[in-house]
Amino acid sequence: MLPKLQEAAYRGDFRVWARFADGVAGEIDLEDELWGEVFEPLKDKNRFAQMTLDTELGTITWPNGADFAPEFLYRKLSPDYLLKPMPDVGAVGN
Repeated sequence: MLPKLQEAAYRGDFRVWARFADGVAGEIDLEDELWGEVFEPLKDKNRFAQMTLDTELGTITWPNGADFAPEFLYRKLSPDYLLKPMPDVGAVGN
């Protein structure tokens, strides 16, 4: 299952505090992740501070359309996290 981001708050510079549904929480520094066409404008701290939690997507977003995948943010807090495929319901094992 994908991690579900439940809370997020801007913490200054390029840091975000995040809490996921399973209780994993902490501060994430995204400064080194702000590259590429959609993220370059967020190097302006005033623009970065405009982040919001999109509860439908379960991640943080910005007015310019930028967002980070929730599993990417989760892995920043829990480096051992691996996205595992869902088992086939009714599959017959060997």
